[in-house]
Amino acid sequence: MDRRAGLTYSRRVSGANPSEFALSTPLNRLYGVGAERCAQLARLGLLTLEDLFLHAPRRYEDRRHCTPIADLQADECAVVRGTIVACGVKYWSKRTRSLFELVLEDGTRRLHCQWYNCDFLERVYARGQELAVYGKVSGVRPFTMRHPEVEILDPGEEPSLHMNRIVPVYPLTEGLPQRWLRSLVWRNLQAFGRLIVEPHPGSLPEGFVSRLEAVRRLQFPDTLAEPDTARRRLAFDEFLELQLRMLTRRRNLQANAPGLVCRGDNRWIKPFLGGLSFKLTEAQTRVLREIRADLGGPHPMRRLLQGDVGSGKTVVAACAALMALESGCSVALMAPTEILAEQHWRNFQRWFDALGITVHLRTGSRKTETECGPTARSAAPALYVGTHALITEGVELENLGLVIIDEQHKFGVTQREALVRKGIYPHLLVMTATPIPRTLGLTLYGDLDVSVIDELPMGRGVIKTFVRTPDTLPKVWEFIRQKLATGRQAYVVYPRVEEGDLKSGAKAVREEYETLVRVLAPWKVGLLYGRLRPEEKEKVMADFRANQVQVLLATSVIEVGVDVPNATMMLVENAEQFGLAQLHQLRGRIGRGAHDSYCILVASRATDAALARLRVLADTTDGFRIAEADLALRGPGELLGQEQSGVPTFKFGDLRRDLPLIELARETAKRILTA
Repeated sequence: MDRRAGLTYSRRVSGANPSEFALSTPLNRLYGVGAERCAQLARLGLLTLEDLFLHAPRRYEDRRHCTPIADLQADECAVVRGTIVACGVKYWSKRTRSLFELVLEDGTRRLHCQWYNCDFLERVYARGQELAVYGKVSGVRPFTMRHPEVEILDPGEEPSLHMNRIVPVYPLTEGLPQRWLRSLVWRNLQAFGRLIVEPHPGSLPEGFVSRLEAVRRLQFPDTLAEPDTARRRLAFDEFLELQLRMLTRRRNLQANAPGLVCRGDNRWIKPFLGGLSFKLTEAQTRVLREIRADLGGPHPMRRLLQGDVGSGKTVVAACAALMALESGCSVALMAPTEILAEQHWRNFQRWFDALGITVHLRTGSRKTETECGPTARSAAPALYVGTHALITEGVELENLGLVIIDEQHKFGVTQREALVRKGIYPHLLVMTATPIPRTLGLTLYGDLDVSVIDELPMGRGVIKTFVRTPDTLPKVWEFIRQKLATGRQAYVVYPRVEEGDLKSGAKAVREEYETLVRVLAPWKVGLLYGRLRPEEKEKVMADFRANQVQVLLATSVIEVGVDVPNATMMLVENAEQFGLAQLHQLRGRIGRGAHDSYCILVASRATDAALARLRVLADTTDGFRIAEADLALRGPGELLGQEQSGVPTFKFGDLRRDLPLIELARETAKRILTA
């Protein structure tokens, strides 16, 4: 369709002037899109003209070359041209079922084309017609195609949209024909393509096609390489818009929010550090310098602290909290689980009691202060440790100067912001032990400064990881019994709470508890999972910490925050059902003391792919390498948890391979905002 034909079509759309249309125009205003078609398009997420233009084909078929019928191969797709020499309908089952068949001849052999329950086609095709057909060859005696795409050839017609070219094949929904959708995209791109303009004129880096050309290449490419150049341009646009939003948010904060001066005066930090049984690593010291500079700066701190499991983030958080407390400000620390919150509360109480600093606990089932609100205001700053309960209505945190969020990826962005709004532009430190690949760091936390603790404390034992199959379990249990006999403790992790899955082999902690008690007697086995009452969780954790329970049978609820240095063994059954990053977090529960530790991953479905994936953990303890591998294998949503993490969704961007594009988009966004 040429430009004049496009204008004719656009004038025909609802009788409207083409200038009245925009990319946001609803599809029901387009010619030929009635209520039923509109509903079908909506099921695909296509509501506007722009949605239609960016509806990416799932694949492309090269229909530029015809194949002689005699050269057809079974199970291969091909384009064939020929003349109908016979056609007709066969009925059976009292005419409730039918088969329409036509026979094409091209001078080399004959091809049978068949359609089930499409008897109306008898009125469409006739002997002597010239056809081009495209489909998969389902048989060669005789050559047969079932339900192929067909084009009736007329020497006087324009080149076909569906044949003799590279043809897009779209994701569909029930009742929506491929040819109809292809024609709809074609007609409207010709008519309204002028609406596709550059979002930021003059800022496009070299090497990119225009946005209009990118859409054309996406939908109707001239070569098989063009869709890749289109995806690259459209992915860049997605990354650029995200970077502009994040950098604008950061600039607005710096322009409108004065920073609270919370550098502190060292009156509590010095005795605190002096009382520790270990010396800070150089990485911890470097990060604390960065945090102190932020806390004394002109703008509120917005910093992400990354540190592998066991790297000492909690001590850094304690020092940051003391800086704010020394400055007369209260501090809030939010953790994702009650187990982790209570562990933080106990640690901070032990550290801060001697300094005379009050540490409160606030969870869904427990609070240590009599009231959290205006009736309990105190002149003395305090540390509030809790879960989501800290952000509930009615909880007021007086003179809040610093917000610390542990295991940030377990929270949504709105929860983070809700806690920050408890104060007047407090400083923010978010921490994660899940190493974040750089692509995710730039997209998910692009508005934050980043600090990395890339060094583990001295005196830690080595963690050795082994991948095993179920037939080795008797030897594994014997090994665990030997280590228990030396006084060590162990974790055993299963993926389910109850009702194991026979098909996948998944085990459940409640079903396996009695078996473990018998297998590991006389050592005592404790049971921990998310649905236990808070007092039951606390009791089993207290017993495990005190070595009154030697084996903790648990779900992944122990993934974060559980710190028992004497626990040196971990057995994870059905390990293939966990992500690599999650297994790395689980493994981080051991290796926290001076003794060597052992992590045994048992794959119940020991496929080559599953074993290869698990061997990544056996080969390295580097969390960043593991996170990169997990991202490549499973994608960002699975790596961090799509709903909680706030991972952006992209139509064209791919966080597994587009790091150069993301970095280019960030630099371009900076130039745009500066200009």
